[in-house]
Amino acid sequence: MLEALVCPVTHGPLSWDSEKQELVSKSARLAFPVRGGIPVMLVSEARELG
Repeated sequence: MLEALVCPVTHGPLSWDSEKQELVSKSARLAFPVRGGIPVMLVSEARELG
């Protein structure tokens, strides 16, 4: 499933962070939460990476 998802900002690839349960876009420097097994791909819900 990860192969089908892309960053909504850059349209680039995402990586899975199993520890934090997030999909990470390194190019956008954002981490998108996964809640109940469903990725929340809204920029307003994303966490900025430091």
